[in-house]
Amino acid sequence: MTFASFIAQLLNGLAGASSLFMVAAGLSLIFGVTRIVNFAHGSLYMLGLYGAYTLLEGLVTPLFAFGGFGRTSLGFWAAVVLSALLVGLVGVAIEVLILRRIYHAPELFQLLATFAVVLVIKDIALAIWGPEDLVGPRAPGLDSTVVILDRHVPQYDLALIVIAPLVLLALWLALTRTRWGALVRAATQDREMVGALGVNEAWLFTGVFFIGSVLAGLGGALQLPREPAHLGLDLALIADAFVVTVVGGLGSVPGAFLAAILIGVVKAFCVAIGTQEFVGLEVSFSRLTLVVEFLVMAVVLIVRPYGLLGRPPATQRLAAESASPPRLPRWPAWAPALVLLALVPLAMPSDRYLLVLLTDIFIFALFAVSLHVLMGPSGMVSFGHAAYFGIAAYAAALMLKRAALPMEVSLLLAPVAAGGFALLFGWFCVRLSGVYLAMLTLAFAQIAWSVIFQWDSFTGGSNGMIGIWPPSWLASKSAYYWLALALCALGIAFLWRMLYAPFGYSLRAGRDSPLRAEAIGINVRRQQWFAFTVAGALAGLAGGLYAFSKGSISPELSSIAQSTDALVMVLLGGVQTLTGPVAGAGVFTWLKDELARHTEFWRAMLGLVILALVLLFPQGIAGGARLLWDRLPWRRQTA
Repeated sequence: MTFASFIAQLLNGLAGASSLFMVAAGLSLIFGVTRIVNFAHGSLYMLGLYGAYTLLEGLVTPLFAFGGFGRTSLGFWAAVVLSALLVGLVGVAIEVLILRRIYHAPELFQLLATFAVVLVIKDIALAIWGPEDLVGPRAPGLDSTVVILDRHVPQYDLALIVIAPLVLLALWLALTRTRWGALVRAATQDREMVGALGVNEAWLFTGVFFIGSVLAGLGGALQLPREPAHLGLDLALIADAFVVTVVGGLGSVPGAFLAAILIGVVKAFCVAIGTQEFVGLEVSFSRLTLVVEFLVMAVVLIVRPYGLLGRPPATQRLAAESASPPRLPRWPAWAPALVLLALVPLAMPSDRYLLVLLTDIFIFALFAVSLHVLMGPSGMVSFGHAAYFGIAAYAAALMLKRAALPMEVSLLLAPVAAGGFALLFGWFCVRLSGVYLAMLTLAFAQIAWSVIFQWDSFTGGSNGMIGIWPPSWLASKSAYYWLALALCALGIAFLWRMLYAPFGYSLRAGRDSPLRAEAIGINVRRQQWFAFTVAGALAGLAGGLYAFSKGSISPELSSIAQSTDALVMVLLGGVQTLTGPVAGAGVFTWLKDELARHTEFWRAMLGLVILALVLLFPQGIAGGARLLWDRLPWRRQTA
């Protein structure tokens, strides 16, 4: 590595960090005031990039060409600014039409609503711009290079490096020198007090959402000459934006700027180092760029739990169970449903589609219930629960293919492997709380995904593994259906019994009042650590069953998308009871499969259904069903 090559990579990293800072700053502003973890922020970035492309090609260029300017720098910057403002209006529409109606709902259900918006926006973009990547033109006047230490550096990259501090300066002036900024800072510290003083919270929230969305759109539009617009930008960018926001400290714009620079420098350093040899072992630092920001976040959160410039988070309105959970039903109450499910292969032996779909629902129900153990009784939100699902799937496949162990042994050892990693990761995670805990779980999940994705010689890398089939006695769909039903039912029953045993009640005590729980002798952290490990092991059982049901696996099983699906299942069904995740898994899996088979725009349809359920039943499907049941006339008379 030469000094010149390092400087060139450093400037490239800082140019990328410029747009990432703008997105993270917008996300941090929105969270600081509204306390909403806006999952749709990456979609706004994507719209900014698509919008700048469309405006430049279809509106601004012809307009300026008529005036004799053509593709001038004035036309380019007009497209960038106009695209950012239009994205700001999209953000206002999201806030007014959707989020304003659920501000008093638990924050996790607001997260579910923004995820539904992601699905809708993705299919809108697909309908308007198509699935192909759209490559934008270079910025006029900044389309050449500058020689720095014998290295050619694009002029546009240098411009981006200058733009980021200017945006930071503008935000600092707005936040410290205006009445709006004073209200924003006050709302960040004590939102309820701002409302008590007579400030119109609705307009304040809308204004903050507009500015945050403009920043996201601006970050996307500025990347037009550097990367193509494509449909995968939303989820790819939101993970990086969350990382920068959390590393800098939630609600801190200067922290987001510092974190973006830190991550940009670390990535540049990894690329510049390349492949090095240590003790006869080659280490590719360039491959670390896929996960280095998550490594940085993990280190920062372990050393400084609230980020570089952050403050301890306020108490969140988590979607938790009630203080007095219902009495545990005896097993005969569920026996008829299990018997009916067990009879399905006998009643419809030729319907292979139904058997496969129900098998998937059983597996994902266990997966969702294991996540519910963390989110409900334990009060811990995980954005990376798919790590244990994927680790177990690969552990089962590797023991079958590499170690030549029987399928039965491989399946039994898969949750042990997942539980071991949950034991390790949980030791660090339970020391945090709120969004910081959730993001540390995401960091560990991305580290696991990166190892699986890049270890070609062992895991198959991006190609995954195939030929993972059960033995002959489980080869038929009916036989594997019964196995999945039995193991998933036993797993859910075990978790159910655990949550209504003294251990489960001690978990709830630590969630509701940790200081009082510690005072009466409950080791809250140790209880949460044990729950974290058990939840990871049961998610591993689901992952092992999934691997043998499909016959092949891929790194996507431990990806952010898989973790998000589990989160949606839990929230869609409702966190108040353990039956909620079961209902959520069934509805989500069935809807996703049914819509995908009938329409190209299944994501938008699924998003609209989720939005309708969130608006109609803020407590989830199970909570809504219980509320409707209690309102029936004969129920009121009995009460």
